[in-house]
Amino acid sequence: MIDSHSHIYCEDFDSDRDLVIARAQEVGVRHIVLPNENLESIERVLSLKNAYPSYISIALGLHPEDVDGDYERQLTAMRPLLDEHRPVAVGEIGIDLYWDATWRQQQMAALDTQLHWCKELNIPFIMHCRNALDEILWVLDNFGEPLPQGVFHSFTGTPQEVEQVRKRGDFYFGVNGIVTFKKSNVKDILPVVGLDRLLLETDSPYLAPVPNRGKRNESANIAHIARFVSQELGVDLEDVSQATDRNAITLFKLAL
Repeated sequence: MIDSHSHIYCEDFDSDRDLVIARAQEVGVRHIVLPNENLESIERVLSLKNAYPSYISIALGLHPEDVDGDYERQLTAMRPLLDEHRPVAVGEIGIDLYWDATWRQQQMAALDTQLHWCKELNIPFIMHCRNALDEILWVLDNFGEPLPQGVFHSFTGTPQEVEQVRKRGDFYFGVNGIVTFKKSNVKDILPVVGLDRLLLETDSPYLAPVPNRGKRNESANIAHIARFVSQELGVDLEDVSQATDRNAITLFKLAL
């Protein structure tokens, strides 16, 4: 299994990070992708990558919650780091209007800029979308050239919204612990997305799946997510693991 989206570089894991990785390896997690959030977290991401160079890949980008009136300076400072460190994706990027829509226009502009980075570097995006699908689709529709590939991470939309996204490109969809929540409707999109476009992720330390909901999440919990997906789709767990691994390897061009 590949955890296609984890933040185990953050402070929540400072006391036991090596043990967290060991537990992930014990349950069969073969690789972890770490998306960046902002300029300040780049050092942490690179440090963990350097400690586990064959086990960890990185993505670099400016998270929408970190976009404000200073976003252009942050993007200018970040862009050369992508050339230097060769991430497997630009991410996580996107638009988030859940808490605050103050920087809506700036988030849209930052997303457009970073999508062009994907084109320049021939790498995919990792898209964060929260209460902002219309805005993201507008950016995609006005991109002005063929879109890069990418994954809509932690996608919680409806089957109809899956189809809206698919009209724009050949994208993947990331599913994490939310799919296991009792009141979640994410399981409804599984047959619509299909195994050929599904990625497994934890988004650690957030969104721990049942039976660990409410606790700090970690990459080892990908096993619970994979098991739930296999039950919902009525396919063998091994088929889920193989298909989602293949998807992650293809999208991120992982040399595993």
